[in-house]
Amino acid sequence: MGDFISKVLKIVKKIPKGKTTTYKKIAIKLGNPNLARAVGNALNKNPNPIKIPCHRVVRSNGFAGGYVSGTTRKIYLLKKEGIEFEGEKILNCVVSNV
Repeated sequence: MGDFISKVLKIVKKIPKGKTTTYKKIAIKLGNPNLARAVGNALNKNPNPIKIPCHRVVRSNGFAGGYVSGTTRKIYLLKKEGIEFEGEKILNCVVSNV
């Protein structure tokens, strides 16, 4: 696994249950806000989505965004953690500082 992917997964592992962060916030944490798409690509390589909760990473516009098991599954997991939605948009986006 590449160094960039390892760094992304290490950050995501720290997001607490019931909180979210954005692809862009992770990119900023890594030193370049333009790497948001690369963060998403790195999350697609997550070897253990249960241990590394990539479903907690959402789009900056409040929408759930993609997920390896599909957007419907991502929304289900987030709702289970107390995140409220209207359609695919998060209503009470509680953002974790990563």
